[in-house]
Amino acid sequence: MAGLAPQVDYLAGFCCPLGGLAAGKPRVLCLGAEIFLSTGSELVYVYDQEAGLLTAVYRFPGQVWHLELLALRRALYVLCAHRGIYCLSLDQAIRSVSQDDGDDGDSEDSQDGESPSRVIPVDPDACVLHDATLCTFTVLDNLLITLAQGPARWKVQLFECPCPGEDPRLKGQIGEVELSTPPAGSPREPAAPYFLPVLCCMSPPGSRVAHSHLHGSRGFTLEETLFGLLFGTDASLLESPVILCGLPDGQLCCVVLQTLVTSGLAPGDSKALVKILHHLEEPIVFIGALRTEPLAEDVEDSHSDCLVALGHHGRTLAVKASWDEAGNLVPELREYCLPGPVLCAACGGGGRMYHSTPSDLCVVDLARGGTPWDPMQPDRGPGGLPSLLCPASLSVCSVVTLSVSSRAPEGGTELLALSAKGRLMTCRLDLNSETPSPTRVTAANTGRKIKELLSGIGTVSERVSFLKKAVDQRNKALTCLNEAMNVSCALLSSREGPRPISCTTTTTWSRLQLQDMLTATCLLENSSDFSLDRGWALCIQVLTSSQALELDSASSAVTYTIPVDRLGPGSRREVTLPLGPGEDGMLDLPVTVSCALFYSLREVVGGALTPSDCSKDPSLDMCPLDVLPEQEGICLPLSEHTVDMLQCLRFPSLATPHMQAPSLLSPVSDPVDTFLGACLGPGSKLAGPASLRATYLPPSVAAIKVSAELLRATVGDSYSGVSLCCATLQWLLAENAAVDIVRARALSSVQGVAPDGTDVHLIIREVAVTDLCPAGPLQAVEIQVESSSLANMCQAHHAIIGRMQAPPRTLRIRGPES
Repeated sequence: MAGLAPQVDYLAGFCCPLGGLAAGKPRVLCLGAEIFLSTGSELVYVYDQEAGLLTAVYRFPGQVWHLELLALRRALYVLCAHRGIYCLSLDQAIRSVSQDDGDDGDSEDSQDGESPSRVIPVDPDACVLHDATLCTFTVLDNLLITLAQGPARWKVQLFECPCPGEDPRLKGQIGEVELSTPPAGSPREPAAPYFLPVLCCMSPPGSRVAHSHLHGSRGFTLEETLFGLLFGTDASLLESPVILCGLPDGQLCCVVLQTLVTSGLAPGDSKALVKILHHLEEPIVFIGALRTEPLAEDVEDSHSDCLVALGHHGRTLAVKASWDEAGNLVPELREYCLPGPVLCAACGGGGRMYHSTPSDLCVVDLARGGTPWDPMQPDRGPGGLPSLLCPASLSVCSVVTLSVSSRAPEGGTELLALSAKGRLMTCRLDLNSETPSPTRVTAANTGRKIKELLSGIGTVSERVSFLKKAVDQRNKALTCLNEAMNVSCALLSSREGPRPISCTTTTTWSRLQLQDMLTATCLLENSSDFSLDRGWALCIQVLTSSQALELDSASSAVTYTIPVDRLGPGSRREVTLPLGPGEDGMLDLPVTVSCALFYSLREVVGGALTPSDCSKDPSLDMCPLDVLPEQEGICLPLSEHTVDMLQCLRFPSLATPHMQAPSLLSPVSDPVDTFLGACLGPGSKLAGPASLRATYLPPSVAAIKVSAELLRATVGDSYSGVSLCCATLQWLLAENAAVDIVRARALSSVQGVAPDGTDVHLIIREVAVTDLCPAGPLQAVEIQVESSSLANMCQAHHAIIGRMQAPPRTLRIRGPES
């Protein structure tokens, strides 16, 4: 077939989206000189091939997914996405168009300047079957077969069509069966499939349906031998058509139509009605049949003797009747691998099958050639399938839908095609002249052929490099996913004891931009045997007490994301974040600092699914990013640390001269102090705000009494040799930077400064509680908090209560020897 040179004629251009038409939804059908075309939008165009004009445009209420033509009834069936099936009478539509020819209304022109045609909205009453789950259908004589996507399984339904002249609505359902394969998508609510399923009807020679006028690519008549081998003796005896279902998961199933009708009258086991013929392991995009054996001279009807099915990635199945070693007829199944991805396909005469890829329109020949097969002579039985299919290029690219025209010249084939750019074209092939006459070899011809060979080698080499890069990217993604799985398992399995990957948080005061700032330092330490590479990030969430009270506290919190770049075993990474105070000088305590590891699936897997070079090679059909989970990553919590008032207190009176802070924040001006100072006047004795507060607003005091025995058990033996009051104060300030000075001086009371500059006084003393136990007084420790600020006193009181309520394992703080 090296000599095939198609004659391409462009008929018209149609509107298409910016990226071009996508394969799977557009359709083109031919009925005489009329061409019915859908681009996947809500419009269906009617083009007159003889007149070269666009005669009508129908607007449907939804996206058009499929078309079927019934020539005998002059009816057009249209499937609208998520709505149902509409039936349009062509005779009534022609009369409607002729009546509206003189009207001035909304018109839509083709891109090539044909005469404008009025856009005719389709009446909602034309919907003969309302069903939002329908994905495809086919019409067979007076029967309508649909395939719907259920929540758990695909469902094949059978309806009876009305006779001509009757109400176009369907008479009712007469059969139903569920396929054993669940559709891809959510088990709760089925989403629109990425690949639409395919329905096709195969009829035996004796069936009356085989002689019906079905126009499209959905009906074929198989030879009786192949029909019986594929579908069984029952289907052959019943002379019943068989419905083939090609599913997006690659399964090729069949249902005998007569048994489906019977099941509607007497329901039984649905699994017995469905037979799985094969599994291509990739979405099936085309099912057809063709004639591969030459006909004998006395045979008029040319029935198909080979069943073919094409997958999206190029895997092809061919089934034909053949002889085994014992001389018995058996089905011969052979798989081929054609260039992909396959956008569309069609079966033509002469055993040829046409299929389109983004880069080319190709034809393969499955015909045997040679002597015709005589069924009466088994020794000259049907020949086998070719061991290899060699596609021949027709030099037409990006064809998204294809059909064989009934107006083909004798000895040739005419294809109707629609390109991704919206151009409708015809491709005429003269099959009789495909073998050119020998030409004399010249130096120019030889040089041209060498140049073509070198160009082909370069193209193949470039494609191989692209494929190798894609494979390398996927291998790296798999390696990263394996590492992520190991890290996740290590963290989730170590809930008790030291964790292999930990993050500790400490707080300290520092000087930033001439202002004292409380900072949190998060130390990420990798003690595992695994490395944290690309895709890992440390997420630190800072949540204040006021934000925690909001309804949507997660969205109001501040989150810092720091990429972790090659944190190997034994390595550390330190991150410092400011906590406050803010511009108003206030620090909203307590503050919760949560640390977690986040692994981005989109960063690691997304690059492997859509390599950067895939646009250069359209044959690299990569998976859509819709296969990724909604959460986009994996989150592994590491730690949660609460910063309270006891950690934020500063003790300038305890600091040594060389360690003393140069300055502290002055107290925020209080409106009450300002008012009292203005009332007393400048000559008054109490002119300062601090003196006014001391006189008129005594300090707020809160006291907590705790059993001395309980405190000794909590503190443990770490503070032996120290009084219980001193040990209690050290325990309370264990996470404060001044705890070493408090321990060295053995203090039981201390005066500190809150973040806003006001004083906070902590006093620890032993008391006897006499009003609780009749047996006598109980020894207790009183923890007293004094502050001129009620807010600071409450925050310190809250921090002490939190330490009392914490589990014992968190209360054991390092002793003096550490």
